[in-house]
Amino acid sequence: MTYATLIEQFLLYLAAERGLSTNYREGVRRSLTRFALWCREHAPTPADVTEPLLAEYRTDLHHAGLRPSSCRIAMVHLRRFFRYLHSRGTIPTNPAELLQGGRPGMKVPETLGAEQVNRLLESIDPHELPLGARDRAMLELLYSSGLRVSELISLRPEQVDWDDMFLRVLGKGQKTRYVPLGGMAATALRHYMQHARGKLIRAGNRPNVLFLSRRGTGLTRERIRQIIKARAADIGLSENVYPHIMRHSFATHLLENGADLRVIQDMLGHADLTTTQIYTHVEKKRLISLHRHFHPRGKKSADSTPAP
Repeated sequence: MTYATLIEQFLLYLAAERGLSTNYREGVRRSLTRFALWCREHAPTPADVTEPLLAEYRTDLHHAGLRPSSCRIAMVHLRRFFRYLHSRGTIPTNPAELLQGGRPGMKVPETLGAEQVNRLLESIDPHELPLGARDRAMLELLYSSGLRVSELISLRPEQVDWDDMFLRVLGKGQKTRYVPLGGMAATALRHYMQHARGKLIRAGNRPNVLFLSRRGTGLTRERIRQIIKARAADIGLSENVYPHIMRHSFATHLLENGADLRVIQDMLGHADLTTTQIYTHVEKKRLISLHRHFHPRGKKSADSTPAP
């Protein structure tokens, strides 16, 4: 079969079996079509593609000026495409199984330290009704459950499982996942729902989302960003604090405390483990810092080490 036919079959698979969004599939289409055009001179069929050939393609993308993050995404698409072809028996081996992409230039996610997160959360008085209770519950959820801001603003009251202490979250590609609701987040959320949410509901309005604005309507991404930025400014946090930094901090702190990377992947709703592995860069950076600070010979600059 031609590349074009196989790409279309793969896109149908992403839609029908994986439930991935139209926008994501269009990105995959562009990525794989670019690869297919490159292969005209290198590999007439997918069976002709080898691991060294994929490495050469990755290098060509870098030389063409593709940003490291875009290169990484292109490699993720290729890994999924060839994994699909191999699983269907279209190709005898998977040449992309060990394919890496864009790691040297990957941006390490910004995070807050556990003490900084604690300061931020504890600075919001839940007894300040209704906004203190609302803001405390929102930030506790972002940090406790690693929610995306889009997932937070679309969260409905019925998605909270109080019996098992889980949230049923509708993530990217309309995929449902279940994430734990931490004890402190549960306390803040229960307090908000019992004492504050009703104060934000306006007469004649029956909102279906959990978190509401002063006008009784759902909050926007921008408004949540403004709320978090203002709360951070109130306690003098100099870091750039924004909604997604709470998700980054959630994942990083789990990893630092020994959580398995695949468990973190499931809780974040990442389709590919490669996306989650970016948090190992934060952990490595922390370990290096600890070594330099505490090891007797860790403070000596590597630059001063005599050459062999």
